Amino acid sequence: MRVALPRWTGTLAAKSAAFITVMCCALAALLGVLVHVSVTDQTVGQARELALSRLKDATSAFESGDTLLPGAGVDPEGLPPSLRRLAARGERGTMVDRHHGRPTMWAAGPADHGRTLAVEVDYSQQARTIAGLDNAILWSSGLAIGATLLVGAFAVTRVSRRLHATARVARRISAGDLDARVDDPLARDASRPQDEVAAVAAALDSMAASLQGKLLAEQRFTADVAHELRTPLTGLHAAAELLPPGRPTELVRDRVAALRTLTEDLLEISRLDTGRERLDLDGEHLSAVAERAVRAVRAAGVTAAAGTAGATGAAGAAGATGAAGAAGTATAGRDAGAGAATDGGAAETDTRITVVRDVYVETDRRRLERVLGNLVANAHKHGRPPVVVTVEGPVVSVRDHGEGYPEYLLEHGPQRFRTEGGATGHGLGLTIALGQAEVLGARLEFGNAPDGGAVATLTLPQNPPEAPAAGDTGPS
Repeated sequence: MRVALPRWTGTLAAKSAAFITVMCCALAALLGVLVHVSVTDQTVGQARELALSRLKDATSAFESGDTLLPGAGVDPEGLPPSLRRLAARGERGTMVDRHHGRPTMWAAGPADHGRTLAVEVDYSQQARTIAGLDNAILWSSGLAIGATLLVGAFAVTRVSRRLHATARVARRISAGDLDARVDDPLARDASRPQDEVAAVAAALDSMAASLQGKLLAEQRFTADVAHELRTPLTGLHAAAELLPPGRPTELVRDRVAALRTLTEDLLEISRLDTGRERLDLDGEHLSAVAERAVRAVRAAGVTAAAGTAGATGAAGAAGATGAAGAAGTATAGRDAGAGAATDGGAAETDTRITVVRDVYVETDRRRLERVLGNLVANAHKHGRPPVVVTVEGPVVSVRDHGEGYPEYLLEHGPQRFRTEGGATGHGLGLTIALGQAEVLGARLEFGNAPDGGAVATLTLPQNPPEAPAAGDTGPS
């Protein structure tokens, strides 16, 4: 089982600090051991030479019968047993041991009759020197590690701050702010050496500028096409009205209406792309707005069915779309805007409104009706009845009982002029709904119900004004 670590342990600063600490400790330990071993060998070697020299003098005095010097003796008390055994074999040796509570360097050799001649040299000063050296190594290593950590943390923090700034700009760009730029100081000055962070920042700025240029070109193209089509379509619509009654006339009018709806959708998308839409705020109960949107979609379906009697299913669908646009609420396909409606008016009436908890909201009612109307019409177009609109506080959900949204829409959201899986339309209806929701400051999410069916959830911002009496603004 993997242990859950705190989030800060994954940061570059924490990893760098851990790496610097481990490397400094390893280096300090290696250098400390080398210095300790070198100094200890040198100190012990000097003490051993002194002890052996005194042992030589003591041996000469013992053999000549002279009095032994202080610190020398035969079989002295406290002589390590290992040295006694060594001397018994006729060999000489030295050893550091404790005698009378202090470090002592012993040197021993053979004497007569199996006895041992030994001398002792005080080793206290050398032991204190080695202990002091070890303490100095520990303190200096700690100070060096601390200083290195501070310098490393300062350097890594500068890099991590620049990386965080680059990440923030990338998130702003992904959220739609194409004017955001990193503008890294090193990237601006080409004469200075460029590090990896400056290269990433420069690449991100270049990508954002290129993306902004392409999107602006696309938006200009969409707006220009829509504006250029309006004038000939107006003349074409007027000419279609002058045609004699008959099925060919109905088909021509149907296609003209569909083309007009497509043009109006393109114009609306171009206005949303500019990001200059302004809200016309007004207060009303959310259930009343939902009921009005459903009535508009229902009226559009009935009008389409009555106006296209005897025509094909495609003609009826286009007539419904045109009526929905006239009513102020456009219909939409599963990922399709223009030309989205039902095969007749009957399906549009199979819509239930469930009010779990009503709230009073301050919003742009026209835009909110546009969003809900597109979602309801989309559910009728590509789902199966019943279509259920649920109001629960500031959240409105629209659900059908069809096959659900396609995978690409759930993963990437609605995309204009993209339909898959045999869907019809142009991919504008849900795109418009999403754009209008963003203007309202609302959040529109798409998902599929576990037991089947598509679910669109609209969450309005929760900043309602003081609600008046329900009888003044509630649903009629």
